[in-house]
Amino acid sequence: MTILGRQAARLLLGMLALLGPVNAAAVTIEPRQVSVLIGSDSAPPGVADARWQPTSLPDVRTADVVWYRVEFDIAAAIATEYWVLYLPYLYGGGRIWLNGEPLAAVPESSQVLRVRRERPLLLSLPASMLHAGKKNVLHLRAVPAYTHRGTGAPRLVVGTQDEVQPKFERRLFFMRTLPLVTLVMASVVGLLVIFVWLRRRQEVLYGLFGLAAVLWAARTTNLLVDALPASVWPAWRLLYHATNGGFVICMALFALSLAGWLRPGVARALAAYAVLGPVLYLAAGAQAENLVARWWTAGLIPIGLSIVVVSVAAAWRQRTPGTVVIALAMSFAVGAGAHDYFIAWNAPRIEALSGWIGHRIFLLHYGANLLLVVMGVLLTLRFVSSLHEAEGARHTLEARVAERESEIAASYQRIAVLQQRQAATDERHRIMQDLHDGLGSQLFTSLLRAERGALDHKAMVDTLRSSIDEMRLAIDALASDEQDFRTAFGNFCFRWEVRLREAGVIPSWVIDLPDAVPVVPAHDALQLLRIAQEALTNVLKHARAMRVRVSLIHDAGRLVLEVEDDGCGSAAPVSSGGRGQANMRARALRLGADLDIAAIAHGLRVRLVLPLAPG
Repeated sequence: MTILGRQAARLLLGMLALLGPVNAAAVTIEPRQVSVLIGSDSAPPGVADARWQPTSLPDVRTADVVWYRVEFDIAAAIATEYWVLYLPYLYGGGRIWLNGEPLAAVPESSQVLRVRRERPLLLSLPASMLHAGKKNVLHLRAVPAYTHRGTGAPRLVVGTQDEVQPKFERRLFFMRTLPLVTLVMASVVGLLVIFVWLRRRQEVLYGLFGLAAVLWAARTTNLLVDALPASVWPAWRLLYHATNGGFVICMALFALSLAGWLRPGVARALAAYAVLGPVLYLAAGAQAENLVARWWTAGLIPIGLSIVVVSVAAAWRQRTPGTVVIALAMSFAVGAGAHDYFIAWNAPRIEALSGWIGHRIFLLHYGANLLLVVMGVLLTLRFVSSLHEAEGARHTLEARVAERESEIAASYQRIAVLQQRQAATDERHRIMQDLHDGLGSQLFTSLLRAERGALDHKAMVDTLRSSIDEMRLAIDALASDEQDFRTAFGNFCFRWEVRLREAGVIPSWVIDLPDAVPVVPAHDALQLLRIAQEALTNVLKHARAMRVRVSLIHDAGRLVLEVEDDGCGSAAPVSSGGRGQANMRARALRLGADLDIAAIAHGLRVRLVLPLAPG
């Protein structure tokens, strides 16, 4: 079981003891009036020793060795119960006798060992050592801790275990378990916050809080160590002074920063005082213990009071719940620190506190824990508020971006419409120019020949037919940007179906196009239809074919046009070509398409492959 687990178990047992039924025979004896003797005797002095003087517990003395004589009675009827002795502390160590026999020994400071014991003691009182029905005598030899010249005895309790155990468990929880929990939690939280601060150095409050938490965790170890070897003691005290002063200075810097009053000069002065004590101790060692522990530490009290003044002023000026709570927590922590300072040094000259000091109940541990919790909650609320503000700003930004995107999309849509209209206009202009240069020139030439009488009836019919075909092709091409290309090609096939059959040629049509054919620009559509028309015209004029097959398919982003006939085209070299083939090749070149005119087994095949831009 871990240390933390054992402490938690002790606490649970203590709580159960408090809540559970009490044995009817349970008895508690808490002697108040005792005898005290100042002397270095190694064995309990006799009752007749004239040095014995009456006193009351708890008691504080300035002496090297102090003896206490405590008398109590146990009735014979309850002597069979399990009896224990409870001591809240034995700070400097010592020894205990029961009825003249050694009962227990707590290590004392020596040349090789340094003792500062705040942990409570629960000692079993064997029945064989108790005197039932008559007076029992406890002798307590108390010595001072290494760092103090004062010593004393707490208010002890003798009683049955059922009655005394809860008192022991409560003190053990506050003096051992709670500091251990504080050590773990403050270390984890402090290191986590420092990590956050290292990523965002501008967040000064987070850095101060994280450093304060880590320093307080290190200082808390002072309550968890009862004894140390003399060789380790100087480093231990140096750590204590450094963490103690560092924590107070971090609190001061935090309060000033929170109030908005932190100035570089003040920060440097406070930091200098924080390192002054540890530096003096490091330089002079044990010789500087009294100077550092008593007087440098005392200087932290006015710094703490200034923290309170700053916190109260900030709360009065800002009037926010956070500043008010911080001011209250700071006030309690500083008051607790001053209280603990007087207890640590026994403060014999402060008569009003003499009885309370003897209890050695320290409050700074609770005040500091409360202050750290309040600081953590305040910073958490500030962090959450910052997140809400960032989220609100993000939502506002998203709304503005969405608005701008909508405006940009509308602008792009308008531009696209304008571009489409401009493209359509440009296509119409190109087609009209093509008609002007082609059809217009053809009609004008035919008109001149007719006026000279050089145009016979058949030539006139052919010219008019060709002109009508050209016009129809232009109309179909112009319409292809408003309807799909399949419709334009379908109209072309319908017209040529009649002409081919009138000429005795049986046509077959294969059109395999998807429902959404990529857009074929009007000018490209016109050139494609003209190539198909030229190929069919050659079939009628030169091939002497009986059948012709026309196919238009979409294959892997390409339009493939094929015109195959069973005429005599294979009898003549393809390379010889003619004016029709030259026209088709020129149009294919303008389209950026591949044109292949080749003789096949029984006729001629014209194959055009036109890559299409993605729709």
